Amino acid sequence: MMVGLRVQKQNVSLVLGRSTLRVSAIGNTKKQANCFGATTTPDSQREIELETIELSVVEGIAMLTLSRPGRLNAVTRAMRDELEHALDVLRRDPGVRALVLTGAGGNFCSGADLGGASGGVEGAEILASMRTWHRALRAVADFDRPVVAAVDGVAFGMGFPLALAADILIASDRARFCVSFARIGLVPDLGLLYMLPRIVGMQRARELVYSAREFGATEAQDLGIALEVHIPEALLLRAMQIAAALAESSPTAFSMTKRLLSSSFDLGRDAFLDAEANAQAVAFNTTYLKESAARFMRHEPARLQWPVAHKTVAAETP
Repeated sequence: MMVGLRVQKQNVSLVLGRSTLRVSAIGNTKKQANCFGATTTPDSQREIELETIELSVVEGIAMLTLSRPGRLNAVTRAMRDELEHALDVLRRDPGVRALVLTGAGGNFCSGADLGGASGGVEGAEILASMRTWHRALRAVADFDRPVVAAVDGVAFGMGFPLALAADILIASDRARFCVSFARIGLVPDLGLLYMLPRIVGMQRARELVYSAREFGATEAQDLGIALEVHIPEALLLRAMQIAAALAESSPTAFSMTKRLLSSSFDLGRDAFLDAEANAQAVAFNTTYLKESAARFMRHEPARLQWPVAHKTVAAETP
């Protein structure tokens, strides 16, 4: 696929075949992205006005940045809606092959922007609101292509499960994590109580949830939360390397593998094996498999090559 990059003043335009994504530069001005699928016409072009996130695409790798740095990227309803909408647009574009999720200003996300919340809200209103938040979480967790979270600075409250929803989480050495809900008398939400025990085990999850204590990147890596830890200057480079490598996977096989992994703790053994068999029957009939077999017969390397992290990568990052 032909990929072009045009930079004009403060606007960046990336062209991926017939898929076009235009995103304004970082700043306080209104950000507008336009994106339409590779097989659609301009009449079906969709517009998104982005106030709280930044969106860009480079060679098929999308980068979605939570952008309220003055509030440590605290999540608002507007950000939630923009996140869900942007992911829907990216999902519909076959030119987008992987996603990097990060935050602006040296932080990932400090949680929900409570902005003077003092309780007293009707239960039905909270219930409806939570269901909307859960749609946004599912938009990240169920994105059918690789998602890499690059966590710098704080990932507190809602920001923590938002990062956990990615396929791969890497962190900077100054990253800090906290299940902070107990500090203000709330129940951990956005699926954290579902995801965290599956990663760290129930006993450790209880400790992190009940204590509401902060912990750093090294402990997060020891617990299996963060796959890798890098200096801040190297974090996004490494995230893009991983995303670009995973983008070379079979889209069909990756999507099905992701769904199988997500259900592996919930399905019984026999039901899981049935799902696995059905997925393999589909994967065996993809063009990707045929091309991979041909590459093997020609003694060519596989398209998917995991990028080994070298210490020199961080040192050489400008």
